[in-house]
Amino acid sequence: MTRIVIIGGGPGGYEAALVAAQLGADVTVIERDGPGGACVLTDCVPSKTLIATSTRMAVMSESAGLGLRFSGGPDGIVGGLEVDMANVNKRVKDLARAQSFDVAERLAYEEVKIVRGEARLVEPHVVAVGERRIRADIVLIATGATPRVLPGAEPDGERILNWRQLYDLPELPEELIVVGSGVTGAELAGAYLSLGSKVTLVSSRDRILPTEDADAASVLQEVFLRRGMNVMSRSRAAGVERSGNGVIVTLEDGSKVEGTHCLMTVGMVPNTTGIGLEEVGVTCDKRGFVEVDKVSRTSVPHIYASGDCTGILMLASVAGMQGRIAMWHALGEAVQPLKLGWVASNIFTDPEVASVGVTQQMVDSGDVNARTVMLPLFTNARAKMQGFEDGFVKLFCRPSTGIVLGGVIVAPRASELILGVSIAVQQHLTVDQVAHTFAVYPSLSGSITEASRRLMSEHAY
Repeated sequence: MTRIVIIGGGPGGYEAALVAAQLGADVTVIERDGPGGACVLTDCVPSKTLIATSTRMAVMSESAGLGLRFSGGPDGIVGGLEVDMANVNKRVKDLARAQSFDVAERLAYEEVKIVRGEARLVEPHVVAVGERRIRADIVLIATGATPRVLPGAEPDGERILNWRQLYDLPELPEELIVVGSGVTGAELAGAYLSLGSKVTLVSSRDRILPTEDADAASVLQEVFLRRGMNVMSRSRAAGVERSGNGVIVTLEDGSKVEGTHCLMTVGMVPNTTGIGLEEVGVTCDKRGFVEVDKVSRTSVPHIYASGDCTGILMLASVAGMQGRIAMWHALGEAVQPLKLGWVASNIFTDPEVASVGVTQQMVDSGDVNARTVMLPLFTNARAKMQGFEDGFVKLFCRPSTGIVLGGVIVAPRASELILGVSIAVQQHLTVDQVAHTFAVYPSLSGSITEASRRLMSEHAY
């Protein structure tokens, strides 16, 4: 029986463990924090739970436009809503623990052994956990990553925070400064704004979400500004310090921003130091990420890696797929290499931003020849009924064949809507085929078929 040791119990580890166990391997997962890893316990699951609460708050706050009157407070809807942050955070942490328990139950059902502790490769086929030595035929590194610390802005867990420390706050931050306007910064800035914090978002670039679709980022930034967020573009933080019951963020130009709390969202560093990778010959890049090929192999034939520690699209879905691919390959099963062009991603802001396949930047640069259509969400009947005005559906297709190459959706629950576009991309469907697919009327998904009809119209390709 093949002995497999997996270092890390997040999606890149436990999804791999399930595949390996079902294929008859003897599987051990080593995890220091608990089943599900940081993704379940401190990162993805907690943040999306918080965001779900904030989205509900935003819907209630804006329902006056639908003809609803809330009599719970003297100032109408906004004045009548209060956030019990202690209970919000309790629910966040309870749900994370429950999800971790579910992962543990599933692993136990598949007879996967779980060892709690810090792991280290002491020989190519031996993993140490304390004084214990575990022999392995195959090793999978799935150790994840940790929030990057900006020198001069070290988190203290009270006023200067990383996103893993938010859920211990007893009260809603009154004035929150978010440093970093990438995905995590935008998500949490939007969430706390909806919950009632006064939010300042410090962005070192011209706009928020600098690596995402420019049209989508523009819509989201307009929403943030309309809701009262202070977005400081082309502003780079040089340091953060405590000041009484608040914080002062100093920018590189010498100006200062004051608030009650500061949230640092300035990237991730891989958890790859001190675990014996260099000693056994596993190659990492200059940033410390494990180098892998498209079937998750490292430079050492029997050692694989998956998830955030590889630096390849830091998404739970990608981590899980990398882990599954690693086990299928290691155990001799038929396997298809990871195709990043098929990966659907979502930003859990309000509205959400989902994308898959070809990007606008690829089209604009000439790297991909594609026809494009962008259909505003406010033309959709269901969107009008629900009071949704911000967003769009954008599709890309080949000019000659009409094959769908990708798309971007900015809408409530875009994370659910993108599946149809993902299927079209992966199965090489044409816009004709999508256009002839029945969509419910009225529905937000109807904008996908409508966009396809526009692309298939006369002289479209």
